[in-house]
Amino acid sequence: MKKKIAIIGSGIGGLTAANLLIKNSDIEIIVYEKEKMLSLDEGYGIQLAPNSISILNKIGFGNINKNDIFNPLKLNFYSNNNKICDLDLGKFNNESIKYTTLQRSTLIEFLKDKLFANNFRFGKEVRKVSKIKDKLLINFSDHTNDLVDFIIVSDGVFSNTKSIIEKKDIKPRYNGSVAIRTVIKFSEEFDYESKNISLIMFPNAHVVIYPINKKNDFNLVCIVREKLSQNYDIHSIIKKKILSKNKNLENLLKADLNLWPVYVTKKPIKSIHDNVFYLGDAFYTFVPALAQGASQSIEAAFELFNLLNENKKNVQNLYFKRRLKRTKQINKRSKFNYFGFHISNPLLEILRNFFLKRLVINKNFIQSYLGKIYK
Repeated sequence: MKKKIAIIGSGIGGLTAANLLIKNSDIEIIVYEKEKMLSLDEGYGIQLAPNSISILNKIGFGNINKNDIFNPLKLNFYSNNNKICDLDLGKFNNESIKYTTLQRSTLIEFLKDKLFANNFRFGKEVRKVSKIKDKLLINFSDHTNDLVDFIIVSDGVFSNTKSIIEKKDIKPRYNGSVAIRTVIKFSEEFDYESKNISLIMFPNAHVVIYPINKKNDFNLVCIVREKLSQNYDIHSIIKKKILSKNKNLENLLKADLNLWPVYVTKKPIKSIHDNVFYLGDAFYTFVPALAQGASQSIEAAFELFNLLNENKKNVQNLYFKRRLKRTKQINKRSKFNYFGFHISNPLLEILRNFFLKRLVINKNFIQSYLGKIYK
């Protein structure tokens, strides 16, 4: 008899899991989304390292329109407006697996198009989950229900489903910074390398700019340390924390800007039900300083797919143990980067820049620090 799997949330992790699991004829998958339709209008950029591209290639990512993605070869480091050094991203690539940047909506649309319309249920918000023998009964807010063998929860850092399932209030914590995002067009006023990623470091802030396709669209995100507030003044924050240090960014920051407080997970949890799994940001949300959020969602989906596909016993314990180990590895580097990018002490800044120049060309360090993440 087929195993039925409910995937809660239609983000990158959930849709990747659906695309992988649908290949198994012994599994039936349904993606439940609380919104009325799949959102394809979020045009902000994401970075995908080789560890996630190798997985996406298994579901045909290699055939995506090449004009809709970009393959930067370098990560350029700047201190204010002075270039320090660059990291060769090409060393992690091969002919079919390359470090890739693109719009989030491009990836979502690619993943959606690989599924069938009957794999989706929209307007479905989880209200209750009950254990019935070895199965799970999901009750939705529209008074419908479904009985399933497994639930994969992939509805983001603010996952309400997690609190409902675990029968306790589970909330992320504010990490003390905000993300300010925009998409810009290339122009002659663009002072950074148009074919690579630029990381500009400031006291208590950093800015990342990179191409997201071959149509001259660039993603720009500022991560700025800022107290939590109900009324942020975006332009005041930008002027005080960024433009006061680097006027060259002024023209790039005239576009429409959007701000989000950055929340991170307190700690990963294993569900009280052995057939419930948390995926992507619902499992753990990282500090935005290693560009591994989307890649880890994809990687986790593949890990869970393999365990379910192989019909492993004690799947939840195996999945949680492996994800916890990987999460600790990523989290440690993310926090270290976040600290290094935001150094405010002038002496420490000089030391950071000095060591960074040497570390990016140290093969052993790069292989240990990034190679283990990107493989």
